[in-house]
Amino acid sequence: MASHVVVIATDLRRTTVKVNPGTYLSDVLQEACKKLNLDSDKYLIKHKQKQVDLSVPFRTSGLIAGAKLELVQKSKTPSAVQIALQIPQPEAKEIPGGRLIKKFPSDLSIWQVLRQFESGEASAGKNINITARGVAQTVDSKSSGAGQLYYETPVLNIMGRELGSFADFQKTLSQLGHNSGNVLIRLTFRRTDQTLYEAMEQISVFFKEEEKKKEDEKKESAVSNAPEDKPKDPATDGDVLMTEAPIEPASNTTEAPQEDHSPAPQVVQDSAASQQSDAQQTPNEINNSDPQSRLQPVNVFLAPTNSTPAAALVPVDDRDFTPTVAHAQLHQARLLESSRNKRLLSDKEIEEKEAAEQAKIAAVKSVLIKVRFPDNTSSDWEVGPSDTGAFLYQAVRHVMASNDYPFHLVIPGSKTVIKDDDTPKHSLIRAYKLSGRVLVSLVWNDGVPPEVRKRPFLKANFAQQGQTIKVPEIPTVEDDRDGPSAAPQTQKPPANRDGGEGSGKKMPKWFKLGKK
Repeated sequence: MASHVVVIATDLRRTTVKVNPGTYLSDVLQEACKKLNLDSDKYLIKHKQKQVDLSVPFRTSGLIAGAKLELVQKSKTPSAVQIALQIPQPEAKEIPGGRLIKKFPSDLSIWQVLRQFESGEASAGKNINITARGVAQTVDSKSSGAGQLYYETPVLNIMGRELGSFADFQKTLSQLGHNSGNVLIRLTFRRTDQTLYEAMEQISVFFKEEEKKKEDEKKESAVSNAPEDKPKDPATDGDVLMTEAPIEPASNTTEAPQEDHSPAPQVVQDSAASQQSDAQQTPNEINNSDPQSRLQPVNVFLAPTNSTPAAALVPVDDRDFTPTVAHAQLHQARLLESSRNKRLLSDKEIEEKEAAEQAKIAAVKSVLIKVRFPDNTSSDWEVGPSDTGAFLYQAVRHVMASNDYPFHLVIPGSKTVIKDDDTPKHSLIRAYKLSGRVLVSLVWNDGVPPEVRKRPFLKANFAQQGQTIKVPEIPTVEDDRDGPSAAPQTQKPPANRDGGEGSGKKMPKWFKLGKK
């Protein structure tokens, strides 16, 4: 019998999720977060201030139809879950009790758990084949003929829940509702119609992103633990970059062939050669009449050495965030202005507004564009009315070391992407309406390898010209925080307004009640 539950988010938004007796509460969490546009990995469910076990179905959870469930944020630190893997026969003969037991973090995927068990680390040094099993079978189901290895997929039974597809193996323990305690997993194998070679290719497709994520985390930890390098010589910079990538052990990776990035060293050598050629020609020796001179940046700024932003280091008074009377009066004035009916602009007024805007754009003679690079370095270029997006892309490629990889330029605070186009409709001033000083961010495309993203962005000769960004000191000014009084000043009424003596006015006779 189908029923429903109500899930309430932390911002008091609510959604209704249909359930049946066999619906697992982890699926309820994922469905609710999908409707509320939230990440299900960051939330848990509570009912009447008690945490709900997400690994059980609805019929055994003790919840009633129409129950109100609350979403609460989960701790960022993954908890430990003890996994007991029940091995089938005949592999279980050499294992005491037929079970392998080890603790894993709750954010580990099921596939990674199986790889850990079969690697020997969790199986007391005994290698067990779980994820790459093949069984021989003839083509015509008879004992004669050519044989072929077919893939045997692992099938897991977790508290009555069966997982047997690659999509299921991508789920983490937390997504299945196991955030703590002990979990028993019964392992069996099922022969599929896929050959072992086809299955290995499919595994490499399904778990490629997972392997890349692990590689990035290992490289980031290696970079963070390494000491800071001194500025390198441009002649040897390319060779150093070739040796900086750490070698990753192949213990936890799948047996499928990995993606080959063999052309990368050649690209690094080419970029190093271009750095040597650019280093031989200093900016002072460049002829201003040469079009290449316009590609030279006006200023080059180094990345900040402190991980904390400079704005966060400035002492701030808590009273700066307290609204004053002037703020309240301004808010009331804006509310009053927005509540009034406004007349729509006429055609003539619209044309005059557009003409004024075009005149304002035509008055802009030059714009200083600061391009911020992924490693927090930046460069300034001065562009004119005739420069297009293609010129800015060409100028950026002139200073970047790995200029063979695609990227795009984005204006922060909006979704506007500057196109690499030389047509007049992509003029930086007229089309994108840039004026004054503009900040543009450089973003790598999705296909750029992680090792390229971690290299120094600027060429060596431009990096040597870099200067540190100086944050100006803001002078302290005493400000009247109370502001003018919001209460209107009332004038003192003149004396004797009731027609008394000296008032200048006499009370009419018909108004008098009588004489004493």
